[in-house]
Amino acid sequence: MNIAVTSVGLSATSVRSATISASARRASINDAAAIADLVNRAYRAEIFFVDGNRTSAAEIEALLGTGEFLVIDGPHGLAGAIYVDASGYDNGSKHSKISMVSVDPDMQRLGIGRRLIAIAEALSSALGCDTARLDVVSAREELLRWYKGLGYREIGAAPYLHRPTKVPCHFVLFEKPLPLRDN
Repeated sequence: MNIAVTSVGLSATSVRSATISASARRASINDAAAIADLVNRAYRAEIFFVDGNRTSAAEIEALLGTGEFLVIDGPHGLAGAIYVDASGYDNGSKHSKISMVSVDPDMQRLGIGRRLIAIAEALSSALGCDTARLDVVSAREELLRWYKGLGYREIGAAPYLHRPTKVPCHFVLFEKPLPLRDN
């Protein structure tokens, strides 16, 4: 099933219609290059504090060996992607790690990111996770607010070591309890 959506672009005169898949699918190794391209385009919003690409197809392929990428297909390729690794354990509980939440810049503000998070949380819960965790760069204040609005709470901080930065920043660690799954 597809959902037709209409969004307003950067100018009032540029209105476009697009068809977005109503459901996510598990990505395969064949999606690695498209996921890397999507992630890098989505993460260009971080150019104010970091240079270069966020990821590569090789990194995506390696991550596919340890967790799941869930993707939503759009009219011209991937509309969104999210990575879920449900293998975390500590203090007797299981948690998932959610990362690389990415939405095609032309399709942002259509609810795709919120849908990806909900699907990742549902998958995590189905895999027996008590909580979902994610890290957000402190320089992305709008994302800190967005995740708090989705029910995530800050649980700590960690250094940002992924790439050299233009401004001081760190990771803000978030966690959200997941609903108990039915047995």
